[in-house]
Amino acid sequence: MKDIQIQLPGKNSLSKNTGERLRAIFDRKLTGLVVLLLISLLLGALIAYKGMVAGAAILALMIGPPALYAIVVYPEFGITVLLVLAYLLFYIMRFGVNFPMGTVMDGIQGLLILGFFINQKRRPDWEMFKGPVGIMMLVWIAYNLMQVANPAAASRLAWVYTIRAVAIVMLTYFVFMYQIRTVQMLRFLLKLWLGLAVFAALYAYKQEFIGFSPAEEEWLYSDPNIANLLFIAGHWRKFSIFSDPVAFSYNMVVSSVLCIALLTYVKQIWKKVLLGLLVALFFSAMLFSGTRGAYVLLPAAMVLFVILRFNRQVLIMTGIAGLFIVFLIFVPTSNSNIVRFQTAFKPNEDISFQARKNNQKRIQPYILTHPIGGGLGATGAWGQRFAPQSYLANFPPDSGYVRIAVELGWVGLGLFCLLMFFILREGINNYYTIRNNELKTYCLAMLLIIFAYNIGNYPQEALVQFPSNIYFYLAAAIINITRIIDEREYAREMRENRISTTH
Repeated sequence: MKDIQIQLPGKNSLSKNTGERLRAIFDRKLTGLVVLLLISLLLGALIAYKGMVAGAAILALMIGPPALYAIVVYPEFGITVLLVLAYLLFYIMRFGVNFPMGTVMDGIQGLLILGFFINQKRRPDWEMFKGPVGIMMLVWIAYNLMQVANPAAASRLAWVYTIRAVAIVMLTYFVFMYQIRTVQMLRFLLKLWLGLAVFAALYAYKQEFIGFSPAEEEWLYSDPNIANLLFIAGHWRKFSIFSDPVAFSYNMVVSSVLCIALLTYVKQIWKKVLLGLLVALFFSAMLFSGTRGAYVLLPAAMVLFVILRFNRQVLIMTGIAGLFIVFLIFVPTSNSNIVRFQTAFKPNEDISFQARKNNQKRIQPYILTHPIGGGLGATGAWGQRFAPQSYLANFPPDSGYVRIAVELGWVGLGLFCLLMFFILREGINNYYTIRNNELKTYCLAMLLIIFAYNIGNYPQEALVQFPSNIYFYLAAAIINITRIIDEREYAREMRENRISTTH
């Protein structure tokens, strides 16, 4: 057999190929560096000549398209962005951001709705439209849409600006119902909720003991009406990162309720201590708001909590909390925050409460004679802007229920109350039906939050402002999501048990 000879490339040939490869790599890197240099020079020139406008536009072009794609294709990311921005919306706007952030929120919600319909082709599921809550929400949206033809409406433009806060926000309920499918996602969202609430509470402490930022002070003194509402008895009411003290205080209440519900589930001592500290943080920060309507919400929610979780531990815990609240109501003090807290439980001595009662008494004949109301957006800011001479433009509703009765009539008020009834009924039924203790606790927490928001919607408008409007429908969705996940887990366990017994 002849020897097989393998001819290896020569030394000169090998070094020549290596040199060519290195030269090609160098040329590509040099080209890339030149292109990057030209782009950086161009961007720098744009920012130098056009200032922050060019910088913001460049960032929007770099971040915008990938973010839009991610919101539609990855709904978990989109929901997270929506919940975070709902908290930080007004905080961002107060620092000189002139971009219409409300339109951004509408756009994010629209993209989530678009993603919902796109995903229906891959994973069809229309069950959330068939339950009593889903049907009532569709009825409520349809009723608000029909208000465009209300003959008593003084302005159609007011309807255009108001319907966004009704229809689009409510449709997020169906997005949450469809896209939140796992216990892990629920845990993440609740942790995110509490994390944002901690930031809001700590920021309120900063406002109380350090002071407002220059941007916040500029806003406070920009309009005399702001000072009339927020400067009480020589003390500024705190609003933290939100639009006003009402939105801030209600957020602290529902965050406290969430922690109290979670206390009944967690076993580790450090988690119980942490949740207890968070309740104290949220409750104390709430006092800085000076919102008397919020002070009664926590005791009211605790009444339902005791009814649903009637046991020795809950009775002891709520008894201690009740004694503490009674102590705060009657303790002699010169602290303006505690004094305002005490007046919330003595409404007959409150001049503003009496003024609201008189306003509501005055508007009752109008409500009774207008079954479908005076038109969406007839009162408040939109009414003053688009129909300032109308009868309702200068009427201060000071209540979510009164606003509905005035703008949508007693028919609309009846539909809204029916919707709230179905949500609460679903929550109670699901709480007693769910087998998984963790999911049962989450359902309880959301039920208490919905109940607190409904109580708070009488003395104030609880469901019209960010983040309460978004988080209210998140809570309503979680009430049913917990039952759906529990049924799916139970069906899987039964299937596995049948398989194991057959083998």
